[in-house]
Parts: sequence; C-alpha cells; structure tokens
Amino acid sequence: MSPAFTPILLLTASNVFMTFAWYGHLKYKTAPLALVVLISWGIAFFEYWLAVPANRIGHNYYSAAQLKGMQEIITLTVFGIFSVLYLGETIRWNHIAGFCLIVAAAFLIFKK
Repeated sequence: MSPAFTPILLLTASNVFMTFAWYGHLKYKTAPLALVVLISWGIAFFEYWLAVPANRIGHNYYSAAQLKGMQEIITLTVFGIFSVLYLGETIRWNHIAGFCLIVAAAFLIFKK
C-alpha cells in the first residue's frame, strides 16, 4: 500500500470508531450517562490504535498541518454519513456550505 494512502485509510477507520464513541449514544438517550461514558471510552481505545499509527506513519509523508487538515475533512465526511444513516438526520445547505469552506482550507494547507 502506498505510504501516502495508508494514513488516509487508518484515519478514516479511526474516525468511524470515534464518531460512534462520541455520537452513537444519542440513539440511546435513556441509557445511564456513566455507562455511556465507559462504553465510549472502550470504543475510543480502538480509535487510538488507528489514529496514532496513522499520524506516525503519515508524518513520514505529510506535515502535521496537512495531517490535521486531512483529519478534519475525513471527520466531517464520516460524521455526515453517520448522521444521515445512523441518526436519521438531514444534511442542510448550510452544512454543505460549511464543509466546502473546510475543504477550501485544506486545499490551502496542502498548497506548496
């Protein structure tokens, strides 16, 4: 696998875990908060096993700023899909406009 693609794949997988850790409990609002926090920590444990290697491997190819910009775009993409498919929420025009601005920011970060 390409050294440029490996961190993207790992960051995407880590974001799936983290999105469930942070927002998955919203479907279970009656669950005790202490239980939700413990389960979220357990999920986040696996997220860290993906995110830390992604950044370590990725830093051989990308700058820290580029990795962070990439992380933000991946996070919003994963969250957008999650919020529609899992939470049943709607993505509105202003969400898309805000996302486009973040993509523009990432473009500037990657510009040499």
